[in-house]
Amino acid sequence: MHKPVLLQEAMEHLVTDPAGHYVDATFGRGGHAGALLERLDPGASLLAIDRDPEAIAFGEQSLGDDPRICLEHARFDHLAELLARHGLSAGVRGVLLDLGVSSPQLDDPARGFSFLRDGPLDMRMDPGSGQSAAQWIARAREADIEQVLREYGEERFARRMAAAIVEERKISPIDTTARLAEIVTKANPAWERDKHPATRCFQAIRIFVNAELDALASVLRQACDALLPGGRLVVISFHSLEDRIVKRFIRDNARDPGAPGLPAAMQPTLRAVGRAIRAGDAELRENPRARSAVMRVAERVYPARAGHG
Repeated sequence: MHKPVLLQEAMEHLVTDPAGHYVDATFGRGGHAGALLERLDPGASLLAIDRDPEAIAFGEQSLGDDPRICLEHARFDHLAELLARHGLSAGVRGVLLDLGVSSPQLDDPARGFSFLRDGPLDMRMDPGSGQSAAQWIARAREADIEQVLREYGEERFARRMAAAIVEERKISPIDTTARLAEIVTKANPAWERDKHPATRCFQAIRIFVNAELDALASVLRQACDALLPGGRLVVISFHSLEDRIVKRFIRDNARDPGAPGLPAAMQPTLRAVGRAIRAGDAELRENPRARSAVMRVAERVYPARAGHG
């Protein structure tokens, strides 16, 4: 089974009650879920969510026989609805989010996530939903392409790349990863050391196509509302924009618990647990992709507001 980044650290911070109910909102290939089940009691439960149907199919084969786990093919920003469906609106002990694209998705050329392997330019987490990267690139205005590359990829040469994409699509459709990578690589005049010149472009388009940042902001609010007092939110990010959203969310919901006279609605709902955690040297040697991983942990400190379980 696939071993995720920061697995041991995530488990140590997430599981505070082995008999509780937990959510793995990014099941992937079941690395976290499998480790969680090893720590949970027979009466505990795990709701595992993934928008990728291949991930859910893998989960059914690998862990489907365990009565404690329930697998849901859904976006994680539907968390509140899924909790209600499974009778968990009263609260859970922990929610885990391992953001971004998984290694199996990156390694499969047919999914179109990687510029290192030629394949159809898709990039959708759920291939059966929404428009593919190729479809968006074929229709998007040059200004919109530039904006996506600049905002979601923090790409310095977004304007040059957008112009090159628009010019090249006049010649023939940009429908493979190799073709897009070649176009933006030629448009990048200053390659960064140890970083492929198409990295930021591919990252930006993937985030946009899957509406990842909007979904993250939404699921963080839902997860906070779902946690029981003492319950933990554990988030692993691989992109500075994701980590910024998580860091800001925890900060904004962790007001000074010593402030006197605050009404219930203004009481702090979270407290940060330690500082940001990064992969150690041993893990980095084993898995270079771990170098960009940042894990943040928060704990619910005040009962959920009325109407939010």
